[in-house]
Amino acid sequence: MNKEEVLAKVDEALNSIRPHLKADGGGIEVIDLTEEMHLKIKWLGNCQSCSMSGMTMKAGIESTVKSAIPEIVAVEAINGQ
Repeated sequence: MNKEEVLAKVDEALNSIRPHLKADGGGIEVIDLTEEMHLKIKWLGNCQSCSMSGMTMKAGIESTVKSAIPEIVAVEAINGQ
């Protein structure tokens, strides 16, 4: 799978989470996928300052992405938590 295919699968996986983030006034944007298979995301809206974004990252974002694309090693926010 090339980078574009992986990112398309990531976006598809994140679509299941986005409505929950949007309901709280937040969102998530994929910034990059490194050669080491680290996914870089950016929190949007209320997610940028939410004290729960760290837990959302581990329990929601990272587990969903890794389930859909096991090759992804880590998911990291570039802005905060």
